[in-house]
Amino acid sequence: MTTSWGDVTLTRHPEDPRDPLRAWDAADEYLLNHLAETGTGLSGTVAVLGDRWGALVTALHAAGAGRLVQISDSYLGREATRTNLARAGAAPDAVRLLTTQDPPPARIDVLLVRVPKSLALLEDQLHRLAPAVHADTVVVGTGMVKEIHTSTLTLFERILGPTRTSLAVKKARLIHTTPDPAAAPGPNPWPYRYALPADTPAPGLAGRTVVNQAGVFCADRLDIGTRFLLGHLPRGLGHARVADLGCGNGVVGLAVALAEPGAELLFTDESYQAVASAEENFRTHAGEDRKAEFTVGDGLADVPAGSLDLVLNNPPFHSHQATTDRTARRMFSDARRALRPGGELWVVGNRHLGYHVTLRRIFGAGELVASDPKFVVLRAVKR
Repeated sequence: MTTSWGDVTLTRHPEDPRDPLRAWDAADEYLLNHLAETGTGLSGTVAVLGDRWGALVTALHAAGAGRLVQISDSYLGREATRTNLARAGAAPDAVRLLTTQDPPPARIDVLLVRVPKSLALLEDQLHRLAPAVHADTVVVGTGMVKEIHTSTLTLFERILGPTRTSLAVKKARLIHTTPDPAAAPGPNPWPYRYALPADTPAPGLAGRTVVNQAGVFCADRLDIGTRFLLGHLPRGLGHARVADLGCGNGVVGLAVALAEPGAELLFTDESYQAVASAEENFRTHAGEDRKAEFTVGDGLADVPAGSLDLVLNNPPFHSHQATTDRTARRMFSDARRALRPGGELWVVGNRHLGYHVTLRRIFGAGELVASDPKFVVLRAVKR
């Protein structure tokens, strides 16, 4: 990526030379060009929210920015940031890397926001960051035109102050907000809680209240794909070691825990918000003494080979705005490695995604467990 402060080489995480997706886009370039052209002062605390693969902080480090802070919900994004900064010659502590669950800086002099796909996550984070913003804070957001809506601008205006947008350049826009110390945004509505429907198709789940941190997929209701999987979970697991891969709020793993008192659960997701939700839901409904692990990471990449009996998975098919099956393929491959011989992967997905073909390629075979007009549940066994 070419910037006013020189070229920076950027990759996503994990690195894959076959991946056609770049680690930056026109929105990142537009924001960086704006900062350079306007001579924005970067000597104070510069907080960057939602920097997807570290493109912004890597370039700003090259620009000599002062106290750089990145705030991210993505484990993969943070690891990409570490790699990109190291490649650029930055010291390991050159940028303070925070998660969306960490306390934010006490004072922010420049706030740069890469608009996330989730409006809820933006709302939550702006509420959390507002106390650190002062009247002289420079606030600039960026995103592709299709990512910035009236509701996006309304959040900036209601929580931080008067807001306007720029002209579009290469289908990207900037958001300019003037902080208003007298702004009264009201309470942060996140995390959100709701009761699972009375007809939830899993023993012991119906009517239980679950918590969802902002940004968790389908945070205000039970996802219909998850609902379909809940109605077709394997039974009689005994003391199996079970992973809820891409756990979201952990409802699938919780259902297993309630129905299978001897099962040992692992909840893993690349989202800090998701794992925080899953852990709170599990502790609330399965009890503090029930054994379980909660890991924010790159799927099952760090799980020992042959250590799992069952993996349950509702894989995503988007990476930010891009539609891709790359994440699902990696999840399936990692599951095969982590499963013991005879261990099983159970997957729910939209019928049109063709996961049965991918599973056949990775596992050698796949079996249809259940289907309806929209979803399929598939089972693959490690031979």
